Amino acid sequence: MQLKKGVIEIYVLAELSKKESYGYEIVSNLSKYILISESTLYPILRRLEEADELETYNVIHNGRNRKYYKIKPKGIDHINEFVTSWEEIMITYHKIVKGEWNEKNY
Repeated sequence: MQLKKGVIEIYVLAELSKKESYGYEIVSNLSKYILISESTLYPILRRLEEADELETYNVIHNGRNRKYYKIKPKGIDHINEFVTSWEEIMITYHKIVKGEWNEKNY
């Protein structure tokens, strides 16, 4: 489902809006709320980086290279646009469900 993929992107961006992080840590933190694996996460991180919503840098940790992800202003904009759209979707949904939809609401 396309919406689900977009929502997971928002969850990843939201996690990174709290602090810079690396893949395993992102999966660990998000796993408290949703079902996500590293094989799901890494393509999303690549897409977000290609879309200029994330940047990366490397840190040596215990002798190994660890790739960190940092949200960029465009990523914050993506979150804000999604939240605004989602609020509009929910308002419309509730109007439809409660039968409050009419020409004035449109």
